[in-house]
This record gives sequence, C-alpha cells and structure tokens, in this order.
Amino acid sequence: MPNFKYVARDPASGKKIEGVIMASDTKAVANTIKQQGYALISVDVESETNFFGFSKSGKIKSKDKVIFSRQLSTLINAGLPLVQALRSVMEQTNSKNLQAILTKVITDVEGGKTFADSLSQYPRAFDQVFVSLVAAGEASGTLDTALERIANQQEKDAELASKVRGAMIYPIIVILVMIAVVTFMLVSVLPQVQELYKGLPGAKLPLVTRLLLAVSNFMVHFWWVIAIIISAFVFFTSRWARTVEGKKLFDSLKLSAWPIGTLFRKMYMARFARTGATLVSSGVPLIQVLDITSQAIDNVHVETAIHHATDKVKGGKALSESLQSEETFLELVPKMLKIGEDSGALEKMMEKTADYYEKEVDNQIKAISTIIEPVLMIVLGIVAITIVSAILLPIYGLVGQNLGR
Repeated sequence: MPNFKYVARDPASGKKIEGVIMASDTKAVANTIKQQGYALISVDVESETNFFGFSKSGKIKSKDKVIFSRQLSTLINAGLPLVQALRSVMEQTNSKNLQAILTKVITDVEGGKTFADSLSQYPRAFDQVFVSLVAAGEASGTLDTALERIANQQEKDAELASKVRGAMIYPIIVILVMIAVVTFMLVSVLPQVQELYKGLPGAKLPLVTRLLLAVSNFMVHFWWVIAIIISAFVFFTSRWARTVEGKKLFDSLKLSAWPIGTLFRKMYMARFARTGATLVSSGVPLIQVLDITSQAIDNVHVETAIHHATDKVKGGKALSESLQSEETFLELVPKMLKIGEDSGALEKMMEKTADYYEKEVDNQIKAISTIIEPVLMIVLGIVAITIVSAILLPIYGLVGQNLGR
C-alpha cells in the first residue's frame, strides 16, 4: 500500500497537523483522520514508481488534462461505455504519465471501482476539484457534462495563471540582463581603467571608481564565495518556503506586497468564484464546495478565511454573510453572492464574479506594466550613470593632468 502525506486541522485548537499514513487510497486516509477527531485539509500520495517507470503520483500538464477531459466527454456523449472510452483516450494521448495512470484506472474500473475513486488515488495528477466533479457526474448520470465543465474550468484557471506569470517575466528578464551587463562592466572594463592609472605619479582614482573596483576585485578573486552564498540562499529559502511558517510569509506577501498584492487578491477571487461555480453547477453540496475550493486557492490565508466561512455556514449563516468579515476577500464577492442567494442563481452570480475578476486581472497586469517600465528605466539609468561615471571620470582626470602640463 502507498504512503500518503496529509495535512489536517484540530477543531479544538485550530492547529494544523501534518503526517504520513499508509492506506489503500485517499478515502481510507480520510476515514482514519476523521476517526482521530481531526478535519482533513489535504492529502497527497508520496512519490512511487510503477512498472512503466513513471511516477505514480506524477503531475500531468493542464493541457493534457483538458484534452483528456474533452475527448472522454465526447466519447461518453456518443454512447461509448466508460472503459472503452478510457482505452480510446489512452491510445491517443502523448503523455506517458497519463497513459500509465489510465492503465491502472481502467483496471480499477473493470474491477468494480467508480471512476472517481480510481482517479482519487492520483491526487497530484487529478486534484480534489476534478475528482469531485467526476463523482457528481457519475452520481447524476451526466459524466459527459461534468467532464466538459472540468475542461472549461481548467482552461480558465490555466489562462489566468499564465497571464499572472507573463506579468512577472518582463521585469525578471530586464533585471537579469541588467545584472549581467553590470557584472561584465565590473569584471572586464573597470580593471582596464585601473591599468591606465598605474605608473602615473600622484594619480588618484575618483571615489566612485575605487568603490566599484573594490567590488570588481572581490568578484574576480572570490567569485566562488558569491556562488556559494547565492546557492545556499536559494536552497534554504526554497526549503523554508515549503514549511508552514515559510508558506504563511510568502502567501502574506502575495496579498500585501506592492504592486502585486492587488493582482494576486483579484486572481484568488476569480479562482474561488470560477471553481465554486463549476462545483455548484454540478450539484456538489455547498459545504463540500467550500472545502474543495479552499484547497484549489493555493494561499493559506485565503484558505483559512474559507474554513472560517465554512464553520459559519455549518452554523446556519448564509455564505455571503459568512464571507463579509473575512479581510482576505474583496468586498464585491459577498455582495455578488448575496444577490445570487436571494435570486436562487448562486451559480450564475459566481460565474459573473469570476468573469469580472478575470477582466480585473487583465487590467491590473496592464497597470503594473505601466508602473514597472518607468521604474525599471529609472533604475537602469542610475546604474548606467554610476558605471559610466566610474569609467569616464578617471579618463577626464588624465586628460586634465596632461592639459595642465
């Protein structure tokens, strides 16, 4: 049996509990955690190699999952039995991980397991949103429709994430190029200026040149120290970022740091509304919708806010009222949900909320680009002036000395 990593919450203290448990599948993990009196937050199977040589828990690209969902939906809608449809999709996919997983899934389905239960054994490939929608589709006899909704939801989510990543790429590239140019100037050009001054009696380099030469000499002679420091910083920071405290800090920065804070807030609102709308439209109960959506957000602070709202909903409050006091949620979200609850069209209002915030993300990306470009130009200008000054001032000094003679 595989080992499962789990994260649970103690209802009494509110503390998170992490651990590893051996079980047959994720359902068995959930039952064990429930018997211990804890609320399961997430579960992930530990890496395990199958007979194909690929990771049993290996991730699958969003594009491959979208194609898989649409193809399977079309085949089921055309009247093909599930197993036959799965075999057909497996033969057409180019993803080796997906082929390996589908081979096992087909065996499980033929052995009497439900499609959703079979997929739940691969949480890194098929998340809780995917599995829950499949389960709802199987229960209602609308698996083809559920798979189509999954594909639409995944496309929207991938498009949104791609736009946010795209907004970050430009400044990162500019900064990397700037670092490369400055390093070249310090290591190759400035030492030549120092050579010009050697042998000249009474010649003294300007302060800015001497400072940059000190940096240049350190980089030339102790580059390995810099490499070790940078590597250690990246290694330990990445490790720490995966801890509970590290993730809390980085997720907090995503919500508050200028100028990306507003962008990430709107992205989380869009993801919450889009995922919620997809689950509600498939007939998933509201409490389960909130539990699943909290896992899909990928921010511990927003996840905590959803858990607080879930507890209030269990106590009889409306979802819109439960979210009003949560600081991580933008004001428009509970207002839109209130309209949906009053009109009996919660799913449609969630979709409209998602559409609105997806457009807002586009606008925010344009606004950030407008702000970042002049800021980067100013920084580049300051760096360029400093480097040029360090190079030209000594040359002007030499010219002045010669003219004085």
